[in-house]
Amino acid sequence: MAFDVKLLEILACPICKGKLDYKKDEQELICKFDRLAYPIEKNIPVLLENEARRITEE
Repeated sequence: MAFDVKLLEILACPICKGKLDYKKDEQELICKFDRLAYPIEKNIPVLLENEARRITEE
């Protein structure tokens, strides 16, 4: 079972409430505004700021 991309319609960044982009290869949800990458573990998005990875490039 893969991550359900239909969830992206209702998911938002927990910090800015902005749109998240799905990066399938990295299994992450990206907030471009806050420059954070939230992991997807076992097909479940982990939308916790302390679990997010800072994006330094892109």
